[in-house]
Amino acid sequence: MTDSSSNLFALLSRAQHQLDQGFADLPDAPGTPLGSEAAAILNEAATRLHDNYPYAHPLYAGQMLKPPHPIARAAYALTMSVNPNNHALDGGRASSAMELETVAELARMFGFPQHIGHLSSSGTFANLEALWISGQTFPGRGIAASDQAHYTHTRISGVLGLPFVEIPSDHTGRMDMAALEQALQTNNIGTVVATLGTTAVGAVDPLPQILDLQKKYNFRIHVDSAYGGYFTLANNLGPEARAAYDAIRQADSIVVDPHKHGLQPYGCGAVLFRDPTVGRFYKHDSPFTYFSSKELHLGEISLECSRAGASAVALWATQRLLPYTREGQFAQNISTGRDAAIEFNRRIAADSRFIAPNAPPQLDIVFYAIRSKEQTPEASSALAKRIFDEAARLDLHLALAGLPLRFFPPNTFLGRAAGSVTCLRSVMMKPEHLAWIDQIWQRLDQATAQVLSA
Repeated sequence: MTDSSSNLFALLSRAQHQLDQGFADLPDAPGTPLGSEAAAILNEAATRLHDNYPYAHPLYAGQMLKPPHPIARAAYALTMSVNPNNHALDGGRASSAMELETVAELARMFGFPQHIGHLSSSGTFANLEALWISGQTFPGRGIAASDQAHYTHTRISGVLGLPFVEIPSDHTGRMDMAALEQALQTNNIGTVVATLGTTAVGAVDPLPQILDLQKKYNFRIHVDSAYGGYFTLANNLGPEARAAYDAIRQADSIVVDPHKHGLQPYGCGAVLFRDPTVGRFYKHDSPFTYFSSKELHLGEISLECSRAGASAVALWATQRLLPYTREGQFAQNISTGRDAAIEFNRRIAADSRFIAPNAPPQLDIVFYAIRSKEQTPEASSALAKRIFDEAARLDLHLALAGLPLRFFPPNTFLGRAAGSVTCLRSVMMKPEHLAWIDQIWQRLDQATAQVLSA
């Protein structure tokens, strides 16, 4: 056991004793003892969990996986001894109150002057809820999102029975404003989804321009910042991204995932609405759920019913330890991830073996193609896959992504502008990535040299 793990479990043990004291006046009730059979099962589970990539290590720079903060782990485990359900106050009084506090902190972070919202099990469900409100506001009118928006928006639109309109992205992965306005002229679009931090490349849609279009056309603006939302606290964004984040407070709804950059265990998403009166769409009458309190139950402003109260407590504890302030440690860690991405992209652009994209990273995601002798996307894609495997052999874990050729400089692939190429992709979302950038580069350099010399 590492020293950090020992410290974590010692703190948890003391906190558990404090929690138990709150129920000490109850008669003793037999618990469920765990013996040697349980120990063997847990050891087997631990062994089977070896079959994972080392997500918490700085040499893992593949998918969007960031380890939860130790205080979040401890608070979650502590709360599970009560196992509250934040659907109704009857099932989670303390954790429901803490959820309201955590959501208020998120709203303050985004600059909402007032809000209504709650945590969810994921960004997918949070986006579903935001677009459901859109469908209630503009019945039958479509949902428009960039071709780089998360694929679940298409699925959600189908679930809600709303038309989905795909808006092309430009050569940097951001939504094309001329194409959006052309679509809005049909008056068939009820909501535009602005993605601040696309899943593939971390692109930030031009929210200020979308807001300008809202003055001409009647539609809602939903900000999907499931991945990128916390970058509103970053102190090193480029001017276009900074302008987009500063405009979030004018959006109608926001989704952010604390289980990404917010240092929380899966699953913890959140949805916020700027207009609290959208709560009228949730109204229902349940004869069995709401009976012990005249206060607002979270289930009365949520499509989702049973939800883990432990998620709220874990986020509450993390926010107390690492407040959402521009000058705080949490914000510095977000900024450090972007510093790592900028430095990594600089090295990629300076190395003739790689093909850097048209623009540097807007957030902390770096993508890059491999230069092949044939100068074709097919040959480049094959090399990327081989380097991906070779890097993993050297304990550097990257990701692969199929991306449009237009994201790279013209004439890169024998003048072909249409189609896609399989790229390598690195998500530098851990603050440790900046300190480890030399080791990451050394392994990528070695893997690339091995593949290209074969």
